[in-house]
Amino acid sequence: MKDVVTAGVDGTPESLSAVLWAAREAQLRQAPLRLLHAWVLLAPEPERRPPTDRDQNYWPHRMMHAAAAEVRTRFPDLPVEMMLVPKDPLDALREAAEVSDLLVLGAKDLGPVSRYALSELGLKLVPCTDAPTVLVHARQEATAQRDRAVLVGLSLHDPCVSLLDFAFAAASRRQTTLRVLHGRHLPSYAYNRGGGVEASAAREAAHDARQELSAALEPWREKYPDLPVDHQVAMQGPVPALVHHAADAELLVIGRRHRHRHRLPGPRIGRVVQSVVHRAPCPVAVVPHEGTPSRG
Repeated sequence: MKDVVTAGVDGTPESLSAVLWAAREAQLRQAPLRLLHAWVLLAPEPERRPPTDRDQNYWPHRMMHAAAAEVRTRFPDLPVEMMLVPKDPLDALREAAEVSDLLVLGAKDLGPVSRYALSELGLKLVPCTDAPTVLVHARQEATAQRDRAVLVGLSLHDPCVSLLDFAFAAASRRQTTLRVLHGRHLPSYAYNRGGGVEASAAREAAHDARQELSAALEPWREKYPDLPVDHQVAMQGPVPALVHHAADAELLVIGRRHRHRHRLPGPRIGRVVQSVVHRAPCPVAVVPHEGTPSRG
């Protein structure tokens, strides 16, 4: 554990929401909060004097101090560190993730449909870090929302140890229910020759999936005996299932395979992860985990 939560700062409303979300998370973890702004044109910092409005770094300083002031107003006892880094933002945030327990970024809000839009930076950054990354939009409150659970999407094809560790710990810190959702398509044998669904076969497939899901969760139920856990199976694709069930969630947790599992040149965020992030109505935590090795 690195015992630090890092939030990227760029002066946008979604960035401030990410900072405040990160501050609450740092408080729950009893960890310090690190605010980071990176820009390749940052000038060397002046020594022994505060920056003036003539300094090249004046506006980055002002932006950082404004974000820190918001944090200290709402979380007065939280340790806050400010970092201005003269680097490309992608490189700076990737390095910051390596020494952080959690990286928190703002995601653009597409308006009344309450969806995220990952920036080009986010699309490049999320798949190439080994730290969990949380994406927050501008309208997300930083305070706890009563009776809202943590939702985690779970595939039963991969040994998602780090994903479940993150989800159970997040729900435990918030003293709320953890909802575990597994979505899968109906198997081919559930369809008749006319393309209709055989009800008995569909029920059998759903029952088998619930049994598998319950067995997969057993070690974590033993580790968190007092945590309310609700597990559900949705016989549909994971993306629509997660987006639908996230409507009343405080946080949605999804996994992605570690970057070294990708067969294509360079890391990819993955179709399911990208689709969920773009459509989810709540903050999304993307947690890297070990996947089943590719064949061939």
